[in-house]
Amino acid sequence: TGEPAAAWETFLRLDTTSESFNLLHLIANDCYKMGHFYYACKAFDVLERLDPDPEFWEGKRGAAIGVFQRAVAGKLGGEADKLQEVVDILRSTGNPKADHVVNRVIKPWAKENKVRLEI
Repeated sequence: TGEPAAAWETFLRLDTTSESFNLLHLIANDCYKMGHFYYACKAFDVLERLDPDPEFWEGKRGAAIGVFQRAVAGKLGGEADKLQEVVDILRSTGNPKADHVVNRVIKPWAKENKVRLEI
């Protein structure tokens, strides 16, 4: 419905069932398609924790880069304020590709642009 925060809050109120998993999958994919990368990243992160399907890692990585891209572009909801949480999500993954995204892409940009991140 174009309201990713409301969809996310709805998911958080649900018990863990196949229905909540399906809603989470819908949130992840629809938010990604609509450019709501922050919520897509959060949803793909939970999906990956529930099921280590590589598709969920790819979705999470793509969404994290989307948040980063919006921060770089200075978009409203510009995700710069959400970048720390996305870095934390990537770091908690345990995937070596996450370290590459954080250390080779996000960290140098943040340092150069004086964006404070705890990395």
